[in-house]
Amino acid sequence: MSASAIDWEDQKTFLAVLDGGSLSDAARRLGLAQPTVRRRIEALERALGTALFTRSPNGLAATEQARVLAEYVRSMARASDAFVRAASDPPGRIGGTVRITASEFVGITLLPRMLAPLRRAHPDLRVELALSNAAADMLGQEADIAVRMYQPSQDALVAKRVGTIPLCFFAHRGYVAWRGSPADLAALAAHDLIGPDRASADLALLASLAPTMARAAVAIRTDSHVAQHAAIRAGLGIGVLQEPVGRADPCLVPVLPGLVLHRLETWIVTHEDLRGTPRVAVTFDHLVAAFTDYARHGLAELEDA
Repeated sequence: MSASAIDWEDQKTFLAVLDGGSLSDAARRLGLAQPTVRRRIEALERALGTALFTRSPNGLAATEQARVLAEYVRSMARASDAFVRAASDPPGRIGGTVRITASEFVGITLLPRMLAPLRRAHPDLRVELALSNAAADMLGQEADIAVRMYQPSQDALVAKRVGTIPLCFFAHRGYVAWRGSPADLAALAAHDLIGPDRASADLALLASLAPTMARAAVAIRTDSHVAQHAAIRAGLGIGVLQEPVGRADPCLVPVLPGLVLHRLETWIVTHEDLRGTPRVAVTFDHLVAAFTDYARHGLAELEDA
């Protein structure tokens, strides 16, 4: 089998079927007709000489061979995306596409405010936000820049520590007026708590506070920090927020003020091969400055930017 016999479009279609679980879902993702998707999969299977999918009651099930091949296709897809982003740099000025990965909370609550002055200064920049609590593959250049709450260990990555962000308890003023404010951790157990559902790190933090802070004591459970924030603002109970976000919200008040549950070490990360690229360099430096200001001074600095 010659490598030239394997069509890249067929490989992308294979990945879409694998991720979507059906020909119809892949067709929607790719903007193709379903018969076209079927023909591409059949052509790829002929070129490879192996079956990639079997039919199941829930759709198409990937074979073991398909799952192995998928990792190579994903690597190629990431490289292709990185190639397109690099090629988008306009000559002689700062522009092109920068892909930033961050947690859902950071991407929704912080990054839009931070990116506004960057876009005003460099209107030719285009930003892709990949929001997930799962770590992106920076070595594979799945993203150009990452905002991470831990120090990366890979040698090929350039990482700048921008400070620590305290996590503290907050509640809506209406909730405190209704239920009062606990005097200590023991009293907190008698309140409605907003916290994690199945996220092991968050559950461990909760359990470390006191035996009474087990998952069963949490009235509103979700692993989405954005949803926890919304539940706190809705007056559903007491939950954990990044302290600068909680203190900037006039609807919220600190609970057990002075108690810091945890400090998030925050790092801005890129691949060493991208650090000198103008579009990445200016975005990286801007985010380092913005997160440093946020860690030191809170949201006020972002509002004034």
